[in-house]
Amino acid sequence: MDLKDKVAVVTGAAQGLGRSFVEILMKNGSKVALIDVNKSLGEELKTTLNKEYGPNRAEFYTADVSSEEDFKGVLKKIVEQFGQIDIMCNNAGIINEKHWEKTIAINLGGVVRGTYLALEYMKKENGGSGGVIVNVASMAGLGPFPVAPIYTATKHGVVGFSRAMAVVSKLSNYGVRINVLCPWFVKTSLLSLLNSEEHTGSFSQMKEITEMLMESEGCLEVDVVAKAFLVLVKDESKDGEALMINPDGAAIITFPENGKDIPSTPVSLE
Repeated sequence: MDLKDKVAVVTGAAQGLGRSFVEILMKNGSKVALIDVNKSLGEELKTTLNKEYGPNRAEFYTADVSSEEDFKGVLKKIVEQFGQIDIMCNNAGIINEKHWEKTIAINLGGVVRGTYLALEYMKKENGGSGGVIVNVASMAGLGPFPVAPIYTATKHGVVGFSRAMAVVSKLSNYGVRINVLCPWFVKTSLLSLLNSEEHTGSFSQMKEITEMLMESEGCLEVDVVAKAFLVLVKDESKDGEALMINPDGAAIITFPENGKDIPSTPVSLE
């Protein structure tokens, strides 16, 4: 997929992984619509990007991805501004085990909502030009993260939802590839929240496990994860894939095709 002048939308775009996705898209020639709840950081990044890549190539929109009204309204404005959506990156996410309903609403609800709303503009049967959706999960979407069970649940949900929607898109001839990115711990401000009882709630005593994992395995730099993201965007053979990235490298996850193929140990029911 040639990214020159393609229109991309990135949620949670003002900092961390979202910012790295925005920057690598723009380096490859895309125009990017940034969505974030942090208005000051978003406007600052927009100004920086337009100075570096030329005027009107980046635009910032304030929206809460857990709000149907906010998200729907912003995507409508983006299409009015840029004419179409070619790339959708549902990246916005939080860690908050204490207020777990909010975590589910943003981490999973925001991805579902963003995928559905973007497809309305992207799928070919609606006059769209197709494209690709990348939903950002985590290694916690592939295995348990004991310090954050709700976060783990949302990221498992993102993986399952994305894989199912990829099949829907293929069978319905939407012309939209749907992939999911599953990074290991990344050096962003999100990591600091694991030391906050306000965000980990009753699981704060488990933070030693996280610290041990990060010390033994290391953390990823945002630019490394951005390169993995770019693979899922540009490589048109990648459709319905889950790309795992950790300090050892990146790999496509192979899932069982059906229930009978899942590795298992028989249990007597007698």
